[in-house]
Amino acid sequence: MAMKIGGGPLFLGLELAVDQFRATIVDENLGLVGVECVDFDTELPEYQTTGGIFTSPGEAYTTPVEMWIKALDMLLQKLLQTTYLPRIKSISGCAQHALVWWKSTSVPSLSSLDPHLPLHNHFPAPCFSLPNTQTAQDTSSHTHALAIEALLGGPDRMAQRVGTCATASLVAAQLLRVRECWPQEVWARTGRVQLASAFLASLISGKWVPMGEAEACATGAWVHGSGTNTGHVVVGSGPQGFWEENVLDIVGGSREEGRRVRGWLGDVDVSGGARKIGNVSRYLVERFGFESDTIVTPFTSDYLATYLSLCPSPSDAVLSFGPMDSLLTPAAHYLPTRLYNLFPHPAQEVGEKRKYIAVLTSRNADVPRALVRDMYTKSWSAFDRLVAIVPPGGSIGLDDKLFSYWHLQGDMYPLERVKGIYRFETGVKVQEFRDLRANPRCLVESQIISFRVRWGRMFATGVLHPNPSSLGQSGNSSPHPTQTANQPLPTIIPSTSPYLPFYPTDRGPLPKRIISSGAAANFPAIANIVGDVFNAPVYVPATQVDGAQLPWGSPQRNAPGRGYPGRASLGMAWVGRWVWGKVGSSGNGIIGGGRSRSGSVSTTPGTPDRGGSPVWAKGGFEEDMKRIMARRWIMSGQMWARTSVGAPTAIGGQASSNLIGGQHHSKVGLPPTTNNPPTAPTSTPGTPTMLGPHGGTSSPISRGLGNSVVIEEEEEDSQHLLAPSVSGFSSTLSGSTSTWSVHTPSTAFSTPDISVSQGLSGLGMSGTGGGMSPNLSGLPPGIVTNGQQVAGNTQSPQQQQPNSNATSNPTPLTPVVALQTGEVEAQLGLAKVAEPDVDAFLTYAALVPEFCRLEGMLIKGVV
Repeated sequence: MAMKIGGGPLFLGLELAVDQFRATIVDENLGLVGVECVDFDTELPEYQTTGGIFTSPGEAYTTPVEMWIKALDMLLQKLLQTTYLPRIKSISGCAQHALVWWKSTSVPSLSSLDPHLPLHNHFPAPCFSLPNTQTAQDTSSHTHALAIEALLGGPDRMAQRVGTCATASLVAAQLLRVRECWPQEVWARTGRVQLASAFLASLISGKWVPMGEAEACATGAWVHGSGTNTGHVVVGSGPQGFWEENVLDIVGGSREEGRRVRGWLGDVDVSGGARKIGNVSRYLVERFGFESDTIVTPFTSDYLATYLSLCPSPSDAVLSFGPMDSLLTPAAHYLPTRLYNLFPHPAQEVGEKRKYIAVLTSRNADVPRALVRDMYTKSWSAFDRLVAIVPPGGSIGLDDKLFSYWHLQGDMYPLERVKGIYRFETGVKVQEFRDLRANPRCLVESQIISFRVRWGRMFATGVLHPNPSSLGQSGNSSPHPTQTANQPLPTIIPSTSPYLPFYPTDRGPLPKRIISSGAAANFPAIANIVGDVFNAPVYVPATQVDGAQLPWGSPQRNAPGRGYPGRASLGMAWVGRWVWGKVGSSGNGIIGGGRSRSGSVSTTPGTPDRGGSPVWAKGGFEEDMKRIMARRWIMSGQMWARTSVGAPTAIGGQASSNLIGGQHHSKVGLPPTTNNPPTAPTSTPGTPTMLGPHGGTSSPISRGLGNSVVIEEEEEDSQHLLAPSVSGFSSTLSGSTSTWSVHTPSTAFSTPDISVSQGLSGLGMSGTGGGMSPNLSGLPPGIVTNGQQVAGNTQSPQQQQPNSNATSNPTPLTPVVALQTGEVEAQLGLAKVAEPDVDAFLTYAALVPEFCRLEGMLIKGVV
């Protein structure tokens, strides 16, 4: 879908997500022009994926590569109908973290494809030695990652060498698993291995494209060279970077095979991202009508692209909810430790001081939230209300706080070997809380406090500090935290505590602003907890806030609504605009020159931005984007930018009064002035009228996922939810409207629905609620609850039957709405959704020491 807007230059951003292939088109002022997507489940049903993936025993999650290629062709066919492709001046993109295994046999030349045939005819499944590749959610390689870590001398030595310790999604671990599991079927037949982003860039540019350094740092086999970015060579405290031979030898099993793996991975582009990698391929020019001088910029990972779309400041933190929750923040230095992952910024200028992004991740994210929802409530609306009305810590008392830890998968250090569900009351492990209603709140608090604790430990290393030498040789924060007139006094817990190397009540090290994305950010109660734990206001992109308000929208979905852009594709469209502005009018150079490790690039000096745009000043990608958006803000008279293209409005009524796109800044965040129901359809600049289902398709999502609009049951009132009863399982667990295995992560929904196809049998529980601790037979194999292992349910989502029980009196989740937002954030398209409460912050700060003590017991295995 697209809108008729001018004739100026346009910029295309592509996003290969787990569940969809998305495209976003913006104009020279970063205004939204077009949005399209291809949903894998509904538009490519022949692959029979669920949320874009396959599941199999052993916690393996895979996806067919051929499906990506066919979806790319379908997506470009949709864009061809918009007549905008000839105006595209640059293409950028991103992809999920996955590998593409090319066979060693000859494949068609990327530069000489027949434009009369679709892409998947040129590259069918037999071209790949591993047709179904592992996704980022896959944990089947976790033991192989731990083995590599042990051979390198432990997590500290591994992090110092290759910048990361063992994680389940390490490329090195996935390579090792393939060699051990399929030495002849896959390993011996492989001739090249590409990350999905480089694979996609190769298809677009018609030539082999190396991976970027940010992604190389996530492989567990790359040694990063820090210093000043000079294009190809990185001069400073270390060399330019290289593949770690010891890791490659471990992966290959010998020195000879290690060299072979080095050849598969190829060279790494260390230029920084502020350049073009080539022009669009002849195939795309002749088949889809792109101009031959359309440039292609470096591609990157989807989570880094989402980060770029939010333009965070040094004092911000980006909290991205999804199948894996992530907390990202700008880092001033390359100081790798086992406590976090550190990646070079994917959009840096030549000559600019190196910038980095520190990342904390949690694999136990959407799935535990879905499990708790189906165990203790009957809808997302009831889940959110329970989280809202239960006191912090699960109880009103000061000494009887409740703690829970839901580790369905091994996580980042130091939780890589912790697996199970654990609950504690008054410091003692219990099988179930006496008040079952505390479970949703305790889960959310545990997930957010965990990030708060890990943030404090990360800050203590000095990686976020502009002058780490001022923190002392140990890297810990100063013994006396910074104080202001409005700050509480520090806790008596010493900063040298083995569990807590920071002061929980010191607000100085905390981020000043939380920018949140993902479906869980649509939950008002979760947004409030995030703000209270970090003592910072919470902002959500206006595109997401608006998308959650519409009647066809589903706030519990991670996928954007129909007509709304994906954040990653939007971020890469901005990158395309940024690089285009820096490339000279000849289209053959970059600012200051540069080259990749696989070949040279012209060093033609750059020229000022074309088309009357302001000349780029120093400050990097984020500052340049802020300047463009500030100019648009002034020229529009302080109007919020468009948030959608062709999005649906209410059936037979007006658009929601909570919508932001196209509104004046002074009107957003004000209470409604009338309660009269809408009577006639209208269209606003942010919400053009077009009725249709969610997710970019015209049919409901299949494979047992229910309809695209999840209809939820009417909940009882708050008094009923607070009633002191422990036998309410049958009334609060029945009635889920969609079917999904608990161990199937996806980005299609905020959290997959637990299978309740036969009452509560999907969780191994009876409907009477007679027991305090249900039998979790629906969990993945090897999960333990309170230290006791339970059997896993290996039934696939396709084998499960959807629930036939009809629901009545639907009450959908009421999502967050925009509060009054400052101009700085409004220019960036960020809407404030939550303000911190100082008393709540102090309450959570008091919980941090006990949270860390109990977590330490889990890590040591003494409970």
